[in-house]
Amino acid sequence: MGSTSAHNNEGLGRRDLIKRSAALGLIAVPTMSFLSACASGDSSSDDKVEKGEKSDKNPLAVNGSAPLEIVIFDGGFGTKYAEDAKAVYEKTYPEAKVKFSATQKIQSVLQPRFNGGTPPDLIDNSGAQQMDMGVLVGKKQLTDLTPLLDAPSIDDPAKKVRDTLRPGIVEMGQFDGDPVWIMYYAYTVYGVWYSQTALEKLDATYPENWDDMLALCAKAKKKGIAGWTYPGKHPYYLPFSLYPFIAKIGGVEVLDAIDNLEPKAWEHPAVKAAFEAYYELVAKDYILDGTPGLDHRGSQGAWARGKALFIPNGSWVENEEAAIIPKDFKLSVGAPSSLDSSDKMPFGTIWASGGEPFIVPSKAKNVEGGMEQLRIMLSEASSKSFTASTKSLSAFNGGTDGIELSDGLKSGVAALEKAGTNVVNPRLQDWYVKLQKEQIGVAALGEMMAGRAKPAETIKKIQAFADATAKDQSIKHFKHQ
Repeated sequence: MGSTSAHNNEGLGRRDLIKRSAALGLIAVPTMSFLSACASGDSSSDDKVEKGEKSDKNPLAVNGSAPLEIVIFDGGFGTKYAEDAKAVYEKTYPEAKVKFSATQKIQSVLQPRFNGGTPPDLIDNSGAQQMDMGVLVGKKQLTDLTPLLDAPSIDDPAKKVRDTLRPGIVEMGQFDGDPVWIMYYAYTVYGVWYSQTALEKLDATYPENWDDMLALCAKAKKKGIAGWTYPGKHPYYLPFSLYPFIAKIGGVEVLDAIDNLEPKAWEHPAVKAAFEAYYELVAKDYILDGTPGLDHRGSQGAWARGKALFIPNGSWVENEEAAIIPKDFKLSVGAPSSLDSSDKMPFGTIWASGGEPFIVPSKAKNVEGGMEQLRIMLSEASSKSFTASTKSLSAFNGGTDGIELSDGLKSGVAALEKAGTNVVNPRLQDWYVKLQKEQIGVAALGEMMAGRAKPAETIKKIQAFADATAKDQSIKHFKHQ
């Protein structure tokens, strides 16, 4: 995506027809950076393992007898895929002692170890307590994974690992220039998730424009079903459908300007139109009662049980709620509905990108072992293990042959095919974690969707947050190249 300016004042059709009901005043939510100290420690461990002998079978010069420590985020994808890959490492290097652990509290568990200079060798840095990628990169806490990407792939030594990956994966791991700091292992389709069965019971199809979306929500409400729900305690899920909606209305350049922290980027008419459309769901009482108090599992559970039609989410939701999603649910994902005919991008425009960010800390004892574990994970066999166990695509460009695809996965693949080149990839969530989650998410969108702030004041607040981030010299800043 380019970095062209996104400030124009042309009319946006239906936007001027949207009417709002009154809302309460804005309530600010105190926030603090939960990673501000994470990369501040200067302690260092100099006892890195000695490299092994480089060979065709060992291109990264792994020390086969050195210990390896892996920490995995235990979330929607579970840990089976990572344990399967660990077993391959142990078979390949039988003398190595591999320590494997899983947690949902990545930041609180690992921050002290980063500060002390004793981090694990490989980390799945994901979840609500994800460590701030921008801080880690800016403080030089991560290993450049270029040697991994340039190494021969497991399946075909004639191919480099980088040549086996889905489009955009390598670029996502870059923050400023050529080094690649992160390997996003999952390939996530974000959007509006729903039950095709639930729509069929309402004699409806997925709404391709916002008027039809509102009409369907009204129809569902008469049947005692809410139109939408979302993780109210984690409202940074809302952008999974809201950001591509903004791009659809105003063009990709609007998101680029937002990512680049350009002045007045959030004041673009496309942002205003998208916020007002979402606020209409609040004003017309189409949000499931109690949603602001629900976490991700609570909202997903209510949705899976049929209490709401739609939820903004990522493709991990199929695996995360597998135990309660009915067999006849027909899980599907929809791209953002069109606002009106003046939208800059076609219906089908969707957000899809790498997910589950794996990192090898620069102060890890066994850097080569960490990268080798990733090389194993980026094989066809490991990719199939991931897809089979998680119902999601991996970064490996393939790995689905012979696997019976689930409803959600089939829908995600179909959505990508329909989108074609109209796939967007906002970078705020990995460039500026605090801005995205605590400020835009909790303190702004969370308040608006709870009915405690109107769109105009929410936009003003977000722009102030973005401006402060842009001016903060302690923060490493990034731009689309």
